[in-house]
Amino acid sequence: MALSISQRYPLMAITQHGGPLAQEDQVKKLCAAGVKWIQLRMKDAPYQQWLDTARIAAKICKDHGTIFIVNDNVQIALEVDANGVHLGRTDLEWREARRLIGPDKILGGTVNYIHEAEKAAKAGCMDYVGVGPLRFTRTKKELAPLQGYDGIRQLIQNLGSIPAWAIGGIEVSDVPLCRDLGAAGTAVCSALLRNDTVNENVAAFLKAWSV
Repeated sequence: MALSISQRYPLMAITQHGGPLAQEDQVKKLCAAGVKWIQLRMKDAPYQQWLDTARIAAKICKDHGTIFIVNDNVQIALEVDANGVHLGRTDLEWREARRLIGPDKILGGTVNYIHEAEKAAKAGCMDYVGVGPLRFTRTKKELAPLQGYDGIRQLIQNLGSIPAWAIGGIEVSDVPLCRDLGAAGTAVCSALLRNDTVNENVAAFLKAWSV
């Protein structure tokens, strides 16, 4: 599959749809701050707007050597030649997505329940998963049951060898705890963009992982 151990980055940034900063501007700031993995989340946007933004974001990420993932849409990921796609539990089935994107692109998925972690392990086609949510967050609709640290640990334990990024209201103080629970990294949205101090926020998350 596409994601090797050497390509793992502990901080995955997820863009915020409907926030004060345009998606492409978020991507620019995040890349400039040193983020090496960005997931574009625009599920409720009109298709053409989503596609146009994804093209711009893909170019920005390519120029910075940043992994670019499209959330929820295999077709757009393929059209803009993204590095991969991330699918939620109500999106396209994982094995079908792997068939469509081929063996060389990254395939990620959301895991909120033990049975989904077991399903991901058995699927044999996942490069990584996002596990959570750790706590309440306003950046995602239809939030799954909150997991807390114990829930995150149990999900990771049922994934086999699939690397997991903890997600859902993650703050800097959570980073070492998630790492110690076995997470390969954390996926963060609003905390990176907060107060428009993106450089400082990214630096704090990266530092927390190495503490």
